Amino acid sequence: MGQEVTSSHFQKRDFDAFTEHLRTETELLRVWFEQERFDPGYRVGGFEVEAWLIDPAFAPAPVNASYLERLNDPMVVPELSQFNVEINTAPQTMQGDALQVMYRDLSRVWQRCCRVAQELGIDLAMIGILPTVREPQLTLENISRLIRYRALNEQILRLRQGSPLRLDIHGFEHLETSHHDVMLEAAATSFQLHLQIPQAESVRVFNAATILSAPMVALAANSPYLFGKDLWDETRIPLFEQAIAVDAPGSDTPNRVFFGNAYIDASLFQLFADNCELFPVLLPMSQEQPDPERMEHLRLHNGTIWRWNRPLIGFSANGTPHLRLEHRVMAAGPSVIDTIANAAMFYGLVHAMVATPEAPELRLSFEQARLNFYAAAKHGLRAKVRWFGGEEVLLHTLLVEQLIPMARQGLLEQDLDKTDVEQFIDIIEGRVRTWCNGAAWQRMFVEKHRADMLMLTEAYVQQQNSGKPVHEWEV
Repeated sequence: MGQEVTSSHFQKRDFDAFTEHLRTETELLRVWFEQERFDPGYRVGGFEVEAWLIDPAFAPAPVNASYLERLNDPMVVPELSQFNVEINTAPQTMQGDALQVMYRDLSRVWQRCCRVAQELGIDLAMIGILPTVREPQLTLENISRLIRYRALNEQILRLRQGSPLRLDIHGFEHLETSHHDVMLEAAATSFQLHLQIPQAESVRVFNAATILSAPMVALAANSPYLFGKDLWDETRIPLFEQAIAVDAPGSDTPNRVFFGNAYIDASLFQLFADNCELFPVLLPMSQEQPDPERMEHLRLHNGTIWRWNRPLIGFSANGTPHLRLEHRVMAAGPSVIDTIANAAMFYGLVHAMVATPEAPELRLSFEQARLNFYAAAKHGLRAKVRWFGGEEVLLHTLLVEQLIPMARQGLLEQDLDKTDVEQFIDIIEGRVRTWCNGAAWQRMFVEKHRADMLMLTEAYVQQQNSGKPVHEWEV
């Protein structure tokens, strides 16, 4: 979805041409998998962080065009709405001081982003759902000035035959509303981790990430409030799934934001084959002189299917194709150091799970992994999940007794600097020990001060700017 398109209006011949290119590239990708064509480069990690632009009243500031022009940094790019941006840093090989480099790089970019924002009289917030956002602000007047976003809106509404998108979220409170465009998606901002993986381990890594989605979404939960309602610990999950649902009433079109249908058995190729066969094309922008070797149609199509764990095809510096996993379950924030601690936790856990003699997916059914994920998104660290062997356990207990030690060991086994490992895993330990992730801090603040979303947002931004991890924030 990082690719720009040249038109938001398409005809049948556009869809037919794109579909033909997509099928050609999907067949070529099948051959690449059979020939093991992918770069064997191992454990290259990277991430994207989405953030909010906010005005002096702590409301969304729809000014990303002028902000990005002033910032002039190719690593910071637009998102769907004019009050969101996406921050990227250079990927790192997961060894040595990689975690510290990630922390320094994100700190440097974040500080510059905040400084430029303040020059324009605005500020930045790294949070899953901004408490002050209101539904009337989520309109096409505030969509980013990129054609691909308007095209996305038009095509999703086309598949829905014009029927409005509906939110129906039951949490501590109940939110029900309908909306006539895709801008509800703009209320959810994420921290998305990437991991380049060799083909030989891609199935194990993908399945491990699927299983780990439950503890990771709970650990990083930072989205309890939407439109003033107290909903899930990570309300971003149902919000995103419902905000761009293409399954109109009476339609058999599969939802494009989803957890998945099964573990991968033999090859990640199955997911790309499913993309081609099961999901209608949304953005049929064919290249004038297409080169199947660049996989441009396949990659654009894959970018319009938002699995919570998504496979990606990329290209290394020498042009060799490579495989990446995109882990999409975590909210943005609460702080820069929390963000890198979340990354360290995930990278350590994935490595440890892949290294186990018995594949974890043989010990936990896919259906149970799915149930765990939604329980964790709804209840956070308080969720009860079923883990290996079928035992029911409090997610908080699972993290303390099994997963945090496993992540620490997984990082050390990758020859990452021991001091860095202790620094970032200690942050995770502190967060879990105090039961204080971003969602918990927001609720504690509201309980102490009252449900004033402006006051909450102001306090959140002040604490975020302190640089401290969330479990050390003042309430």
